[in-house]
Amino acid sequence: MIKKESLHLIERLSNASGVSGFEDDVVAIAKEFSASFAQVTEDHIRNVYMKVGEQKADKPTIVFDAHSDEVGFIVQAIKPNGTLRFLPLGGWVPNTVPAHRVRIKTAQGKEIPGIIASKPPHFMTDAERKEVQTIDDMVIDVGCTSAQEVVDKLNIAIGDPVIPDVTFEYLEATDVMLGKAFDCRIGCACLLETLSELSKKESAFNLIGTMTAQEEVGERGATVAMNNVKPDLAIVFEGCPADDTFSEEYMIQSGLKRGPMLRNFDVSMITNPRFQRFAKEVADKYDLPMQSSVRKGGGTNGAIINLTNKGVPAIVIGVPVRYAHTHYGYVAYEDYQTAQQLAVAIVNELTADMIDSF
Repeated sequence: MIKKESLHLIERLSNASGVSGFEDDVVAIAKEFSASFAQVTEDHIRNVYMKVGEQKADKPTIVFDAHSDEVGFIVQAIKPNGTLRFLPLGGWVPNTVPAHRVRIKTAQGKEIPGIIASKPPHFMTDAERKEVQTIDDMVIDVGCTSAQEVVDKLNIAIGDPVIPDVTFEYLEATDVMLGKAFDCRIGCACLLETLSELSKKESAFNLIGTMTAQEEVGERGATVAMNNVKPDLAIVFEGCPADDTFSEEYMIQSGLKRGPMLRNFDVSMITNPRFQRFAKEVADKYDLPMQSSVRKGGGTNGAIINLTNKGVPAIVIGVPVRYAHTHYGYVAYEDYQTAQQLAVAIVNELTADMIDSF
């Protein structure tokens, strides 16, 4: 697609409300986008399956995966004074949570604005000012004065999802995107555009895209999806945490405008070395910038896919995201574009014999 269309797709995905377990809006965008080039189905956990071209039993199956959910919150209780207790969905550092806008999505589909609030400093003791706040110390204020007002006027209920309230922006001067949920909506956009590009010619492989749910709470959607797809090879797209604003130069492995990241290791997976080497050789052949990382934390759907059936060779192509798992993130458009180009090039260079050798 041309850049303007790509940015529009990324904007729609970033702005969509889709915290873990409530991915319906993202699912709708994926189904709409892929309907013209894929056979699209959906399961009960809200995974989307996009089969490109004719599927034949004698062809190896390559799965392209990205998770549709974003980190967010869920309403736990409504206090008598009209504020809301809440719990995190996904991994948050508590000190990044307060003083931000959120949207509470009701069962009727209406989104109610709110503010994550904590005890004002004017009323804190010296000891309280020095304490590290937890989410238990915070509430969501929706501008009400009683629990009855919250229920009767706003229709907010226990169990409603809470979404960071951030609107996508493209900063043309720096060619950088600012928005929420780039972990993993930037990966979702990569997935959709890669499938669209690969659909333009017949493939030697069965090509299936899976946009999977609930990754941020334990890779639950991927567990279901891989039982259904049973792939022979996998490329996982991610919005990976960028490290270029706080690391020493020699430790930067996922910086903006340095290309996508190929992850060798994290606490959940040791990447298949043979497939990883092949991916790096393809990047070199096509003169595509890339970064190589080894992480002492983190985890992706690749870990689940890697343990499917007989063991599936899987690589993770990550688009660097500054400040992932907060309300806001930055992504460089050139990193996104290169990630998509690398995935397409890998498939074009693959043969069935190579998959057997990984």
